[in-house]
Amino acid sequence: MSRTRNPAFFRPSIAVGVALAALATAMAPSAHAQNSPWVVRARAVNIDPADKDRTGLGLSLSRKTIPEFDFSYFLAPNWAAELILTVPQRHTLYSNGTRIGSVKHLPPTLTLQYHFNPEGSFRPYVGAGLNYTSFSGVHFDPAVQAALEPTIKKHSLGLAAQAGFDVMLNRQWSINVDVKKIQMDTEVRSKGTSVGKFKIDPLLVGVGVGYRF
Repeated sequence: MSRTRNPAFFRPSIAVGVALAALATAMAPSAHAQNSPWVVRARAVNIDPADKDRTGLGLSLSRKTIPEFDFSYFLAPNWAAELILTVPQRHTLYSNGTRIGSVKHLPPTLTLQYHFNPEGSFRPYVGAGLNYTSFSGVHFDPAVQAALEPTIKKHSLGLAAQAGFDVMLNRQWSINVDVKKIQMDTEVRSKGTSVGKFKIDPLLVGVGVGYRF
């Protein structure tokens, strides 16, 4: 003979279940906001080229301070992927200290970072990844252009190393200090013949602010 279930017994259980579900739903957005995987940073970055010239022309690029933006996504509490972006930047090109032209470059960089103290107020990290640089807007002085007919390779792919830290001001805002070393080079040609590589390999030192959504 089947037992008759007591409706009065189940009403409190149903009520408690509904209340817990409502509480969980109410808390979910807050927890998500506190643990969002997305961080956006804006930095002022000083570019200091290494200028390792192998063409015999004594090539070098001007130093420059540029705006930089990055978007980080935390794959886990300690691991994040960071995409570093800016706008094309024009540098003066020198030969043995004499200005001979200018060039623009756009160097987006993707790194994988390890964060040592992801829940603390001081959060150091290291990273490594790849840099892709596109060179454009290459201009040489008329005398140099007439004598040498110079050209350069328009693309560069190299490794990138990174170290830095965030100082948390609250759950969302932070101050960031970041240092990157990037492999960047181009092949220089004169009248269609290669004369060697110009290794730029800049050191980038940046300071900025971050916001975690």
